[in-house]
Amino acid sequence: MLKIDIERSMLTSEGKCLLKVDLEIANNELLCLFGHSGAGKTTLLRILAGLFNPDRGFISFNGEVWYDSVKKINLPPQQRNVGLVFQDYALFPNMTVRRNIEFAQKIRNADEVDSLLSHFGLEVLQKQYPTKLSGGQKQRVALARALAAKPNLLLLDEPLSALDYEMRLNLQDEILKAHKLLNSQTLLVSHDKEEVLKLADTVVVLRNGAVINQGRPVDILL
Repeated sequence: MLKIDIERSMLTSEGKCLLKVDLEIANNELLCLFGHSGAGKTTLLRILAGLFNPDRGFISFNGEVWYDSVKKINLPPQQRNVGLVFQDYALFPNMTVRRNIEFAQKIRNADEVDSLLSHFGLEVLQKQYPTKLSGGQKQRVALARALAAKPNLLLLDEPLSALDYEMRLNLQDEILKAHKLLNSQTLLVSHDKEEVLKLADTVVVLRNGAVINQGRPVDILL
């Protein structure tokens, strides 16, 4: 169970607003954060990853406290064991596909790398460098690398937004595959209704930092 109860001031294109989120996310749930640009979706992901701090609040994962403003607890990112996939993939350009995945492992295990390469159809590309890959191929490498660290929590920040429609459809299946392989919670940021309806167990709608709706995607978005 991921428990979130945080507040953080934000400065958006429309001025200042307060990100205020109080959520509980069950194990094995794929939750989508949905809303327009500036709603606070990416900020919340970065707070969960430990890259941003809330102004106040509390975050715990399966009973372990990650952040508590009252007790002055704030685990650094490396102790939260979170996998974060950015919009721009953030692959290491000087490393091959295989080396990018290996780099994320806490303990080197060639068999697990082989398994991830197979799951994401990357075997024939494992010796290639990111500059030689298409957008879709880079995304699959980014997902495989995120899973190589065996994260407690997978955070996906609009990972398909830069791809064309057909490629997005194909890679949505890869996201579901990654979620099932992880067997834990996944939070996906998206502003694409079709994507949310296909992928999410639960959708949380944010507007100007506030949660304005929450529930099953078919009940909220249709």
